[in-house]
Amino acid sequence: MEHRLREEFVQNALYRIDESTRMNTISLGQLSEEDVWKRPNDALNSVGNLILHLCGNITQYVISSLGETEDKRQRDIEFSTESGFSKKELHQKLTETVEAAKRIINDASIEQLTRKREVQGFYFSGIGVVLHAVEHYSYHTGQIAFWTKQLKNTDLGFYDGMDLNVKNKY
Repeated sequence: MEHRLREEFVQNALYRIDESTRMNTISLGQLSEEDVWKRPNDALNSVGNLILHLCGNITQYVISSLGETEDKRQRDIEFSTESGFSKKELHQKLTETVEAAKRIINDASIEQLTRKREVQGFYFSGIGVVLHAVEHYSYHTGQIAFWTKQLKNTDLGFYDGMDLNVKNKY
């Protein structure tokens, strides 16, 4: 039973991570190099900052904590950076970070998923770490999509070709 629950949890977490990556790839594809570093206003972040922030958060929570490696995150730099990465480099950095995290989640033992640990001053089990990373990734993916739509005045077509009005089946 534990094994089946672990597999179901991991499978769904990886699916959600892949969905966010897919949506971020679509959003980035719509933006110019200049757009990536535009800020809506001084209180908000650019897409570039959000991607650096996602990489930092996923690294700290999944790669470092669940993966049991040293935490080297420098969070403030994620938000203060104003350039220095091209759109392609940001996409590559995000993809490499996400793929490393997915491997760690996929390989996590039941003990790693249930053991409590301190992350960023909070105490979570490995499951809590994964839930945070998935939720946080999704949250900022929505911000990236919103800012892309705002800049480009276009629908991003995340679900083109799918009928999202299909009713649930039990």
